[in-house]
Amino acid sequence: MNSSEQLSVADDQAQTIEPVSRFTVLTVNTHKGFTALNRRFILPELREAVRSVSADVVFLQEVHGTHEHHPARYSNWPQMPQYEFLADTLWPQFAYGRNAVYPAGDHGNALLSKFQIIRHDNLDVSISGHENRGILHCVLRLPGDGQEVHAICVHLGLRESHRNEQLKLLASRLAELPAEAPVIVAGDFNDWRQRADALLRPCGLREVFAELHGKPARSFPARLPALRLDRIYVRNLKASRPQVLASRPWSHLSDHAPLSVEIEL
Repeated sequence: MNSSEQLSVADDQAQTIEPVSRFTVLTVNTHKGFTALNRRFILPELREAVRSVSADVVFLQEVHGTHEHHPARYSNWPQMPQYEFLADTLWPQFAYGRNAVYPAGDHGNALLSKFQIIRHDNLDVSISGHENRGILHCVLRLPGDGQEVHAICVHLGLRESHRNEQLKLLASRLAELPAEAPVIVAGDFNDWRQRADALLRPCGLREVFAELHGKPARSFPARLPALRLDRIYVRNLKASRPQVLASRPWSHLSDHAPLSVEIEL
């Protein structure tokens, strides 16, 4: 079979794959694999919980890429980066954005996907001299007709002035995308004063919980959520069935309760 015949077969196979028009998104701050107050390392339990949701795309914040000392302290510390351990065999595609680097290791945001990640980059939104923060921007290609979806994983700073600057950088990135492009922005916004919605609305983003319930979801602390820190925004997409995963086992697996939603093209 020559190269042109191979390409023809590949095109025929691509056309036989049923297009994806609906998928599930999950976002969770993993707290580096530890319970609240760092009392116990529970990344294996967290992996089982994440698998149980059967999400197609998972937005992760505070995941370790490497750590020099923890493998000697914790017998269940994985031999691979935490995002790769969480991806396991369910999410064949993953991307990592390293935000914080220190002598013992590094951590940042990650995205796990059942769909092809055709490109990604990590936008450094750190404010000089303060917390290291980043925005991981991935472009997914859905099966079948090759529809592209922009998936942007966010972890913003603790100070409001820093968040405002970081949201401006996010808005600038969104302005660079085609106006008709489907976009999902999810993660830990640390926006306890609920200022992000007004800043992002001119970008065409709609927060899925606020659209249905009038306000973003309560997600922190996980055992008794009171603050609305985590968000899922969409543009040029439909969202349904937003949920806060605040019951067991989730309430004992991180300091943030995860959020999930069904997305439809």
